[in-house]
Amino acid sequence: MLTIRKATAADAIEAWNIRADSVLTACINHYPSETLSSWIEGTPGEKWTKLVEHGFYVIEDTNLIVGTGMLTPANGQIDAIFVRPSHMGRGVGRLMLDYLESQAKTHGISMMRLDSTLNAAPFYRRCGWSGDEISVYKSPRGIDLACVPMTKRVAAQGQVIRGSTPPAS
Repeated sequence: MLTIRKATAADAIEAWNIRADSVLTACINHYPSETLSSWIEGTPGEKWTKLVEHGFYVIEDTNLIVGTGMLTPANGQIDAIFVRPSHMGRGVGRLMLDYLESQAKTHGISMMRLDSTLNAAPFYRRCGWSGDEISVYKSPRGIDLACVPMTKRVAAQGQVIRGSTPPAS
């Protein structure tokens, strides 16, 4: 059974490892191996641990963390959706994305943003996100990654997006 919870500092190493495994598995045919190596090298430090503790959510499958995700309410940015390779294709990424979108609504966010890896852009489009232009993401670690900036309009709690049907009372 999959459950979502707020991440803690104790989840930082597992989140780091899921990130690395996910990148190596899912991005291998879309980025040069040198880029992937630079992206995942190193070990998680205090900055990473604080980021996980303050911004991440995790999905567990019987006490095993199988996915991560992050929402920054100040700007509606979604980041760090990574899925353990053994659980890819099982709806974990979609579950996390749906959860983060619901959190955005709770925070009154009407426009969400993310920078998709090249391999994940089709997934996000299937989930209602828009964006086709390839851009460059400048990672906090100083790595330039080709990405697809994407957006999705969501109704804040109590709002209805124009053209959608309001919930039945």
